[in-house]
Amino acid sequence: MSIPLAERIRPKKLDDYLSQKHLVGKNGTLKAQLSTNMLSSMIFWGPPGTGKTTLATILAEESNRPFYALSAIDSGVAAIREVIEKAKKSNTLFSNKNPILFIDEIHRFSKSQQDSLLKAVEKGWITLFGATTENPSFEVIPALLSRCQVYTLNPFTKKDLEQLLSRAILEDDFLSKKRIKLKETGALMRLSGGDARKLLNILELVVLSESSETVTLTNDMVLNKVQNNTVLYDKTGERHYDIISAFIKSIRGSDPNAAVYWLARMVEGGEDLKFIARRLIILASEDIGNANPTALVLANSTFQAITTIGYPEARIILSQCVVYLASSPKSNASYLAIKEAQKIVKQTGDLPVPLAIRNAPTKLMQELGYGKQYQYAHDYEGNFVKQEFLPEQLKGQQIYTPGKNKKENEFRNYLKGLWKNKYDY
Repeated sequence: MSIPLAERIRPKKLDDYLSQKHLVGKNGTLKAQLSTNMLSSMIFWGPPGTGKTTLATILAEESNRPFYALSAIDSGVAAIREVIEKAKKSNTLFSNKNPILFIDEIHRFSKSQQDSLLKAVEKGWITLFGATTENPSFEVIPALLSRCQVYTLNPFTKKDLEQLLSRAILEDDFLSKKRIKLKETGALMRLSGGDARKLLNILELVVLSESSETVTLTNDMVLNKVQNNTVLYDKTGERHYDIISAFIKSIRGSDPNAAVYWLARMVEGGEDLKFIARRLIILASEDIGNANPTALVLANSTFQAITTIGYPEARIILSQCVVYLASSPKSNASYLAIKEAQKIVKQTGDLPVPLAIRNAPTKLMQELGYGKQYQYAHDYEGNFVKQEFLPEQLKGQQIYTPGKNKKENEFRNYLKGLWKNKYDY
Protein backbone atom coordinates (compact mmCIF):
# COMPACT_ATOMS: atom_id res chain seq x y z
CA MET A 1 0.00 0.00 0.00
CA SER A 2 1.42 3.40 -0.94
CA ILE A 3 -0.32 5.25 1.90
CA PRO A 4 0.70 4.00 5.39
CA LEU A 5 -1.98 2.34 7.49
CA ALA A 6 -1.73 5.03 10.20
CA GLU A 7 -2.65 7.64 7.60
CA ARG A 8 -5.40 5.57 6.00
CA ILE A 9 -7.32 5.15 9.25
CA ARG A 10 -6.58 8.55 10.76
CA PRO A 11 -9.86 9.72 12.37
CA LYS A 12 -11.61 12.63 10.69
CA LYS A 13 -14.06 13.51 13.49
CA LEU A 14 -13.58 14.24 17.18
CA ASP A 15 -16.09 11.53 18.09
CA ASP A 16 -13.79 8.96 16.47
CA TYR A 17 -10.68 10.21 18.27
CA LEU A 18 -9.28 7.65 20.71
CA SER A 19 -8.05 8.50 24.23
CA GLN A 20 -7.28 11.97 25.71
CA LYS A 21 -10.77 12.14 27.23
CA HIS A 22 -9.57 14.89 29.56
CA LEU A 23 -9.30 17.07 26.45
CA VAL A 24 -11.96 15.80 24.04
CA GLY A 25 -14.38 13.84 26.23
CA LYS A 26 -17.80 15.04 27.26
CA ASN A 27 -16.35 17.53 29.77
CA GLY A 28 -13.04 18.04 27.96
CA THR A 29 -11.67 21.56 27.65
CA LEU A 30 -11.09 21.31 23.90
CA LYS A 31 -14.58 19.92 23.38
CA ALA A 32 -15.92 23.02 25.15
CA GLN A 33 -13.78 25.38 23.06
CA LEU A 34 -14.90 23.71 19.86
CA SER A 35 -18.58 24.00 20.81
CA THR A 36 -18.22 27.79 21.07
CA ASN A 37 -15.74 28.00 18.17
CA MET A 38 -13.41 29.98 20.46
CA LEU A 39 -10.18 28.11 19.84
CA SER A 40 -7.12 29.70 21.40
CA SER A 41 -3.48 29.24 20.42
CA MET A 42 -2.28 26.04 21.98
CA ILE A 43 0.62 23.62 22.24
CA PHE A 44 0.08 19.87 22.37
CA TRP A 45 2.74 18.18 24.49
CA GLY A 46 3.03 14.42 24.56
CA PRO A 47 5.00 11.34 23.49
CA PRO A 48 5.27 10.41 19.80
CA GLY A 49 2.24 8.71 18.31
CA THR A 50 -0.35 10.02 20.76
CA GLY A 51 -2.43 11.90 18.18
CA LYS A 52 -1.13 15.48 18.33
CA THR A 53 -1.28 16.07 14.57
CA THR A 54 -4.59 14.26 14.27
CA LEU A 55 -6.14 16.36 17.02
CA ALA A 56 -4.96 19.62 15.44
CA THR A 57 -6.35 18.59 12.05
CA ILE A 58 -9.73 17.59 13.48
CA LEU A 59 -10.09 20.83 15.44
CA ALA A 60 -9.38 22.85 12.29
CA GLU A 61 -11.81 20.77 10.23
CA GLU A 62 -14.66 20.86 12.75
CA SER A 63 -14.23 24.59 13.38
CA ASN A 64 -14.30 25.18 9.61
CA ARG A 65 -11.11 27.23 9.62
CA PRO A 66 -8.36 27.52 7.02
CA PHE A 67 -5.53 25.19 7.99
CA TYR A 68 -1.83 25.57 7.26
CA ALA A 69 0.84 23.13 8.39
CA LEU A 70 4.62 23.36 8.69
CA SER A 71 7.22 20.99 10.08
CA ALA A 72 9.95 22.56 12.19
CA ILE A 73 12.43 20.09 10.69
CA ASP A 74 12.40 21.61 7.21
CA SER A 75 10.85 25.09 7.61
CA GLY A 76 12.74 28.34 8.12
CA VAL A 77 11.69 31.92 8.86
CA ALA A 78 10.93 32.57 5.18
CA ALA A 79 8.46 29.65 5.09
CA ILE A 80 6.80 30.90 8.27
CA ARG A 81 6.38 34.41 6.86
CA GLU A 82 4.98 33.05 3.59
CA VAL A 83 2.33 31.05 5.43
CA ILE A 84 1.49 33.99 7.70
CA GLU A 85 0.91 36.18 4.62
CA LYS A 86 -1.42 33.55 3.18
CA ALA A 87 -3.19 33.31 6.52
CA LYS A 88 -3.65 37.08 6.68
CA LYS A 89 -5.31 37.05 3.24
CA SER A 90 -7.61 34.16 4.13
CA ASN A 91 -8.40 35.95 7.39
CA THR A 92 -10.27 38.59 5.40
CA LEU A 93 -12.50 35.88 3.93
CA PHE A 94 -13.13 34.20 7.29
CA SER A 95 -13.19 37.30 9.47
CA ASN A 96 -14.61 35.57 12.52
CA LYS A 97 -12.45 32.47 12.20
CA ASN A 98 -8.69 32.94 12.45
CA PRO A 99 -6.73 30.56 10.21
CA ILE A 100 -4.88 27.83 12.09
CA LEU A 101 -1.14 27.41 11.61
CA PHE A 102 0.01 24.00 12.82
CA ILE A 103 3.73 23.53 13.49
CA ASP A 104 4.89 20.00 14.12
CA GLU A 105 7.91 19.55 16.41
CA ILE A 106 7.87 23.22 17.35
CA HIS A 107 10.62 22.56 19.90
CA ARG A 108 13.05 22.28 16.98
CA PHE A 109 12.47 25.92 16.01
CA SER A 110 15.26 28.31 16.98
CA LYS A 111 14.56 31.43 19.04
CA SER A 112 14.48 33.60 15.90
CA GLN A 113 12.03 31.23 14.22
CA GLN A 114 9.77 31.28 17.25
CA ASP A 115 10.10 35.08 17.45
CA SER A 116 8.76 35.31 13.89
CA LEU A 117 5.45 33.85 15.09
CA LEU A 118 4.86 36.33 17.91
CA LYS A 119 3.30 39.21 16.02
CA ALA A 120 0.99 36.96 14.02
CA VAL A 121 -0.30 35.32 17.18
CA GLU A 122 -0.59 38.59 19.07
CA LYS A 123 -2.45 40.36 16.22
CA GLY A 124 -4.77 37.42 15.71
CA TRP A 125 -3.67 36.79 12.14
CA ILE A 126 -3.32 33.13 13.05
CA THR A 127 -4.29 30.72 15.78
CA LEU A 128 -1.14 28.75 16.49
CA PHE A 129 -1.22 25.02 17.11
CA GLY A 130 2.16 23.56 18.04
CA ALA A 131 3.09 19.93 18.70
CA THR A 132 6.08 18.86 20.76
CA THR A 133 7.47 15.81 22.49
CA GLU A 134 9.63 18.01 24.73
CA ASN A 135 8.67 20.07 27.77
CA PRO A 136 7.49 23.43 26.35
CA SER A 137 8.77 25.21 29.46
CA PHE A 138 12.30 24.51 28.26
CA GLU A 139 11.87 24.45 24.48
CA VAL A 140 9.42 27.27 23.69
CA ILE A 141 10.41 30.90 24.27
CA PRO A 142 8.53 32.54 27.19
CA ALA A 143 6.93 35.25 25.03
CA LEU A 144 5.34 32.64 22.76
CA LEU A 145 4.53 30.26 25.57
CA SER A 146 2.63 32.98 27.44
CA ARG A 147 0.34 33.39 24.42
CA CYS A 148 -0.53 29.69 24.23
CA GLN A 149 -2.35 27.17 26.35
CA VAL A 150 -0.38 23.97 26.89
CA TYR A 151 -2.34 20.73 26.73
CA THR A 152 -0.72 17.46 27.76
CA LEU A 153 -1.51 14.32 25.77
CA ASN A 154 -1.12 11.15 27.80
CA PRO A 155 0.46 7.94 26.50
CA PHE A 156 -2.08 5.51 25.07
CA THR A 157 -3.21 2.79 27.43
CA LYS A 158 -3.13 -0.89 26.47
CA LYS A 159 -6.91 -0.73 26.05
CA ASP A 160 -6.60 2.27 23.70
CA LEU A 161 -4.01 0.50 21.56
CA GLU A 162 -6.01 -2.73 21.36
CA GLN A 163 -9.05 -0.71 20.33
CA LEU A 164 -6.94 0.95 17.65
CA LEU A 165 -5.79 -2.42 16.32
CA SER A 166 -9.37 -3.69 16.17
CA ARG A 167 -10.49 -0.55 14.36
CA ALA A 168 -7.72 -0.90 11.78
CA ILE A 169 -8.57 -4.55 11.13
CA LEU A 170 -12.27 -3.83 10.71
CA GLU A 171 -12.23 -0.49 8.87
CA ASP A 172 -9.16 -0.43 6.64
CA ASP A 173 -9.98 -1.36 3.04
CA PHE A 174 -6.96 -3.65 2.74
CA LEU A 175 -6.86 -5.29 6.17
CA SER A 176 -10.62 -5.88 6.30
CA LYS A 177 -10.33 -8.19 3.25
CA LYS A 178 -8.13 -10.57 5.26
CA ARG A 179 -9.18 -12.76 8.15
CA ILE A 180 -6.97 -11.36 10.93
CA LYS A 181 -7.08 -12.74 14.44
CA LEU A 182 -5.33 -10.99 17.34
CA LYS A 183 -4.45 -13.99 19.45
CA GLU A 184 -1.69 -12.20 21.40
CA THR A 185 -0.80 -8.49 21.48
CA GLY A 186 2.07 -8.37 23.98
CA ALA A 187 4.84 -8.19 21.35
CA LEU A 188 2.99 -5.53 19.38
CA MET A 189 2.67 -3.43 22.53
CA ARG A 190 6.31 -3.82 23.52
CA LEU A 191 7.71 -3.10 20.07
CA SER A 192 5.52 -0.04 19.56
CA GLY A 193 6.37 1.45 22.97
CA GLY A 194 2.93 3.05 23.19
CA ASP A 195 3.38 4.87 19.86
CA ALA A 196 0.12 4.39 17.93
CA ARG A 197 1.73 5.19 14.58
CA LYS A 198 4.49 2.66 15.19
CA LEU A 199 1.94 0.08 16.33
CA LEU A 200 -0.02 0.37 13.09
CA ASN A 201 3.17 0.27 11.01
CA ILE A 202 4.18 -3.00 12.70
CA LEU A 203 0.70 -4.45 12.20
CA GLU A 204 0.79 -3.63 8.52
CA LEU A 205 4.32 -5.00 8.12
CA VAL A 206 3.33 -8.30 9.70
CA VAL A 207 0.13 -8.68 7.67
CA LEU A 208 1.84 -7.77 4.37
CA SER A 209 4.50 -10.40 5.02
CA GLU A 210 1.84 -13.12 5.06
CA SER A 211 0.56 -14.39 1.71
CA SER A 212 -2.31 -16.28 3.31
CA GLU A 213 -5.73 -14.65 3.60
CA THR A 214 -5.88 -15.85 7.21
CA VAL A 215 -3.41 -14.23 9.61
CA THR A 216 -3.19 -15.15 13.31
CA LEU A 217 -1.00 -12.76 15.27
CA THR A 218 0.97 -14.26 18.15
CA ASN A 219 3.91 -12.81 20.06
CA ASP A 220 6.43 -15.20 18.47
CA MET A 221 5.09 -14.57 14.98
CA VAL A 222 5.31 -10.78 15.41
CA LEU A 223 8.83 -10.92 16.85
CA ASN A 224 10.03 -13.13 14.00
CA LYS A 225 8.64 -10.78 11.38
CA VAL A 226 10.05 -7.57 12.84
CA GLN A 227 13.18 -8.81 14.61
CA ASN A 228 15.37 -6.60 12.42
CA ASN A 229 13.41 -3.57 13.56
CA THR A 230 13.83 -4.26 17.28
CA VAL A 231 15.95 -1.57 18.88
CA LEU A 232 18.10 -1.70 22.01
CA TYR A 233 16.76 1.60 23.26
CA ASP A 234 13.32 3.07 22.66
CA LYS A 235 13.11 6.77 23.51
CA THR A 236 9.38 6.56 24.14
CA GLY A 237 8.87 3.05 25.47
CA GLU A 238 9.33 1.17 28.74
CA ARG A 239 13.06 0.70 28.09
CA HIS A 240 13.49 4.48 28.04
CA TYR A 241 12.15 4.77 31.58
CA ASP A 242 14.09 1.73 32.79
CA ILE A 243 17.41 3.06 31.51
CA ILE A 244 16.99 6.62 32.78
CA SER A 245 16.04 5.07 36.14
CA ALA A 246 19.18 2.92 36.14
CA PHE A 247 21.23 5.97 35.16
CA ILE A 248 19.94 8.16 37.99
CA LYS A 249 20.21 5.39 40.57
CA SER A 250 23.79 4.65 39.53
CA ILE A 251 24.79 8.27 40.11
CA ARG A 252 22.87 8.38 43.40
CA GLY A 253 24.63 5.16 44.37
CA SER A 254 28.07 6.72 43.66
CA ASP A 255 28.99 4.29 40.85
CA PRO A 256 30.56 6.31 38.00
CA ASN A 257 31.25 3.12 36.03
CA ALA A 258 27.60 2.11 35.81
CA ALA A 259 26.51 5.73 35.36
CA VAL A 260 28.71 6.24 32.28
CA TYR A 261 27.57 2.90 30.87
CA TRP A 262 23.89 3.90 31.07
CA LEU A 263 24.81 7.32 29.66
CA ALA A 264 26.37 5.56 26.67
CA ARG A 265 23.22 3.45 26.21
CA MET A 266 21.14 6.60 25.99
CA VAL A 267 23.57 8.44 23.73
CA GLU A 268 23.82 5.48 21.34
CA GLY A 269 20.03 5.15 21.36
CA GLY A 270 19.59 8.73 20.18
CA GLU A 271 18.21 10.17 23.43
CA ASP A 272 17.80 13.95 23.54
CA LEU A 273 20.97 15.14 25.27
CA LYS A 274 19.16 18.09 26.83
CA PHE A 275 16.75 15.66 28.48
CA ILE A 276 19.73 13.92 30.09
CA ALA A 277 21.27 17.23 31.16
CA ARG A 278 18.03 18.41 32.76
CA ARG A 279 17.88 15.22 34.83
CA LEU A 280 21.44 15.86 35.99
CA ILE A 281 20.48 19.34 37.21
CA ILE A 282 17.64 17.87 39.25
CA LEU A 283 19.86 15.13 40.66
CA ALA A 284 22.62 17.58 41.58
CA SER A 285 20.22 19.32 43.94
CA GLU A 286 18.05 16.41 45.06
CA ASP A 287 20.75 13.82 45.73
CA ILE A 288 23.94 15.84 46.31
CA GLY A 289 22.75 19.24 47.47
CA ASN A 290 24.94 21.01 49.99
CA ALA A 291 27.19 17.99 50.45
CA ASN A 292 28.88 19.48 47.37
CA PRO A 293 27.23 22.73 46.22
CA THR A 294 29.50 22.86 43.16
CA ALA A 295 27.59 19.89 41.72
CA LEU A 296 24.60 22.07 40.87
CA VAL A 297 26.86 24.69 39.29
CA LEU A 298 28.56 22.09 37.10
CA ALA A 299 25.26 20.42 36.12
CA ASN A 300 23.77 23.76 35.09
CA SER A 301 26.94 24.65 33.17
CA THR A 302 26.73 21.27 31.45
CA PHE A 303 23.21 22.00 30.22
CA GLN A 304 24.32 25.37 28.85
CA ALA A 305 27.43 23.86 27.26
CA ILE A 306 25.70 21.02 25.39
CA THR A 307 23.04 23.45 24.16
CA THR A 308 25.87 25.46 22.60
CA ILE A 309 28.10 22.58 21.45
CA GLY A 310 25.74 19.84 20.32
CA TYR A 311 26.46 16.23 19.38
CA PRO A 312 28.92 14.49 19.18
CA GLU A 313 31.24 16.57 21.40
CA ALA A 314 28.45 17.13 23.93
CA ARG A 315 28.75 13.50 25.01
CA ILE A 316 32.20 14.30 26.48
CA ILE A 317 30.78 17.17 28.53
CA LEU A 318 27.97 14.94 29.79
CA SER A 319 30.45 12.22 30.72
CA GLN A 320 32.55 14.69 32.74
CA CYS A 321 29.49 15.87 34.64
CA VAL A 322 28.19 12.33 35.24
CA VAL A 323 31.53 11.14 36.63
CA TYR A 324 31.73 14.21 38.90
CA LEU A 325 28.20 13.78 40.24
CA ALA A 326 28.60 10.04 40.79
CA SER A 327 31.89 10.64 42.63
CA SER A 328 30.50 13.42 44.86
CA PRO A 329 29.33 12.98 48.46
CA LYS A 330 25.56 12.64 48.65
CA SER A 331 22.84 14.39 50.64
CA ASN A 332 19.09 14.68 50.18
CA ALA A 333 18.71 16.99 53.20
CA SER A 334 17.51 19.98 51.16
CA TYR A 335 15.00 17.78 49.32
CA LEU A 336 13.67 16.42 52.61
CA ALA A 337 13.54 19.95 54.07
CA ILE A 338 11.25 21.33 51.37
CA LYS A 339 9.04 18.20 51.57
CA GLU A 340 8.72 18.68 55.33
CA ALA A 341 8.06 22.41 54.98
CA GLN A 342 5.31 21.80 52.40
CA LYS A 343 3.76 19.18 54.66
CA ILE A 344 3.71 21.67 57.56
CA VAL A 345 2.17 24.39 55.36
CA LYS A 346 -0.62 22.02 54.28
CA GLN A 347 -1.28 21.02 57.88
CA THR A 348 -1.14 24.48 59.49
CA GLY A 349 -2.47 26.71 56.73
CA ASP A 350 -1.87 30.45 56.43
CA LEU A 351 -0.05 31.26 59.68
CA PRO A 352 0.61 34.97 60.32
CA VAL A 353 4.09 36.41 59.75
CA PRO A 354 5.65 37.65 63.03
CA LEU A 355 5.24 41.45 63.30
CA ALA A 356 8.95 42.04 63.75
CA ILE A 357 9.84 40.68 60.30
CA ARG A 358 6.94 42.12 58.34
CA ASN A 359 7.51 44.75 55.68
CA ALA A 360 6.50 48.29 56.75
CA PRO A 361 6.34 50.53 53.65
CA THR A 362 3.57 52.82 54.99
CA LYS A 363 3.15 54.97 58.11
CA LEU A 364 0.05 53.01 59.15
CA MET A 365 1.96 49.75 59.05
CA GLN A 366 4.71 51.28 61.14
CA GLU A 367 2.12 52.44 63.69
CA LEU A 368 0.72 48.91 63.80
CA GLY A 369 4.14 47.64 64.83
CA TYR A 370 5.24 46.11 61.52
CA GLY A 371 9.01 45.64 61.63
CA LYS A 372 9.29 47.53 64.93
CA GLN A 373 11.36 44.99 66.83
CA TYR A 374 13.34 43.69 63.86
CA GLN A 375 17.04 43.31 64.64
CA TYR A 376 19.34 43.83 61.62
CA ALA A 377 21.81 40.94 61.78
CA HIS A 378 24.72 42.92 60.36
CA ASP A 379 24.58 45.35 63.27
CA TYR A 380 25.65 42.60 65.65
CA GLU A 381 28.86 40.71 66.26
CA GLY A 382 29.29 37.78 63.91
CA ASN A 383 26.42 39.12 61.79
CA PHE A 384 23.93 37.26 63.97
CA VAL A 385 21.39 38.01 66.68
CA LYS A 386 18.82 35.62 68.10
CA GLN A 387 15.31 36.48 66.95
CA GLU A 388 12.22 34.60 65.82
CA PHE A 389 11.58 34.04 62.09
CA LEU A 390 8.97 31.28 62.19
CA PRO A 391 5.28 31.84 62.97
CA GLU A 392 4.45 31.68 66.69
CA GLN A 393 2.88 28.20 66.39
CA LEU A 394 6.06 26.76 64.85
CA LYS A 395 8.69 28.27 67.16
CA GLY A 396 11.71 26.03 67.55
CA GLN A 397 10.60 23.49 64.93
CA GLN A 398 13.52 21.95 63.04
CA ILE A 399 12.71 21.54 59.34
CA TYR A 400 16.19 21.27 57.84
CA THR A 401 18.37 18.48 59.23
CA PRO A 402 21.94 18.65 57.86
CA GLY A 403 23.18 15.53 56.13
CA LYS A 404 26.02 13.47 57.55
CA ASN A 405 28.83 14.62 55.28
CA LYS A 406 31.84 16.93 55.64
CA LYS A 407 30.20 20.07 54.24
CA GLU A 408 26.90 19.73 56.09
CA ASN A 409 28.66 18.76 59.30
CA GLU A 410 30.19 22.22 59.03
CA PHE A 411 26.68 23.62 58.61
CA ARG A 412 25.49 21.69 61.67
CA ASN A 413 28.31 22.94 63.86
CA TYR A 414 27.86 26.51 62.65
CA LEU A 415 24.09 26.47 63.24
CA LYS A 416 24.49 24.84 66.67
CA GLY A 417 26.96 27.55 67.63
CA LEU A 418 24.42 30.21 66.67
CA TRP A 419 21.15 28.75 67.92
CA LYS A 420 22.48 26.53 70.76
CA ASN A 421 19.71 24.09 71.64
CA LYS A 422 16.84 25.87 69.94
CA TYR A 423 16.73 23.71 66.84
CA ASP A 424 18.37 20.63 68.31
CA TYR A 425 21.41 20.77 66.04
